[in-house]
Amino acid sequence: MSKKHNFSAGPCILPQEVFEKSAEAILDFNGIGLSLLEISHRSKDFVAVMDEARAIVKRLMNLGDDYEVLYLGGGASLQFAMVPYNLLKVGGKAAYLDTGTWAAGAVKEAKKLGNVDVVGSSKEKNYSFIPKDYTVGSEYDYFHCTSNNTIYGTQMKSFPEVDTLMVCDMSSDIFSRQLDFSKFDLIYAGAQKNMGPAGVTLVVIKKEILGKTGRENMLSILDYSQHISKESMYNTPPVFPVYASLLTLQYLEKNGGIAAAEARNEAKAKLLYDEIDSNPLFETFCVKEDRSLMNVSFNITDESKKEAFDTAWKAAGISGLNGHRSLGGYRASLYNALPIESVQVLVDVMKSIK
Repeated sequence: MSKKHNFSAGPCILPQEVFEKSAEAILDFNGIGLSLLEISHRSKDFVAVMDEARAIVKRLMNLGDDYEVLYLGGGASLQFAMVPYNLLKVGGKAAYLDTGTWAAGAVKEAKKLGNVDVVGSSKEKNYSFIPKDYTVGSEYDYFHCTSNNTIYGTQMKSFPEVDTLMVCDMSSDIFSRQLDFSKFDLIYAGAQKNMGPAGVTLVVIKKEILGKTGRENMLSILDYSQHISKESMYNTPPVFPVYASLLTLQYLEKNGGIAAAEARNEAKAKLLYDEIDSNPLFETFCVKEDRSLMNVSFNITDESKKEAFDTAWKAAGISGLNGHRSLGGYRASLYNALPIESVQVLVDVMKSIK
């Protein structure tokens, strides 16, 4: 069976090299006669994996020793709770930007732990744009934003200057574009959108921001400081997803790093958006200035052509193009590992519908 053109929003497409090396490790890891799936996470072979998986993140992000890197379970959804648990002071207040379903989920969980102000929201316009007319002052313990919104196809092109801590959920565009990562005090990202398989979540955190909430008797498993003190192995880590994420980041590093990935991603997005803009049969859901480079959500303008389009893209070997159930239409996710050739196949199909 030939490889399909995988536009899935997550779990994401990964480099073929990562699949091959992961498969080898499952059968025999490092030639030790044991599978990666059965070795101790305390063994020197896996400790070396975890150490490098943490180190390569700081290299790619150009961050120093004032930051720590963790690989945790629970998905980004657990971080909706861990962030306020570790950063929201007793009696304090946090600021959140509501730009989509997952941002709204983060707001909902934070409100269970303290006071939250939604300083900007595009909910009333079906999350079709990124709010920009808002300010975040020093009265807040931190500001939380979501850099990319997978469902609605919007992305923050710049980040505000805030007089407090900056926290960002980068689940769906992590390592896809160059940013000044030192501007953020805490970054988290579910791996399955752009850097590995489902089952592990990356957390990058500035150490000095911890331990200031006044919260006593913190639950150890939810305490970032506990995970840092145990070098991201407070409990048994998700061994295979960590290894596969390391392989993905090694692949990224040796292929030009984030700068080269950004150039490839911009070319892919331009190819697809140019077709949408020039073809009256298609339109995007969001405003042009906030279009995502990672997730292109679009619709067909003539329902009588939908069946022909669906038949054509499936026949072309395209997978994962259906839009999210809450929005409908179509969604083409252009993650790092997706080749531009796959985007060209989709564009050719779109051109063929008359």
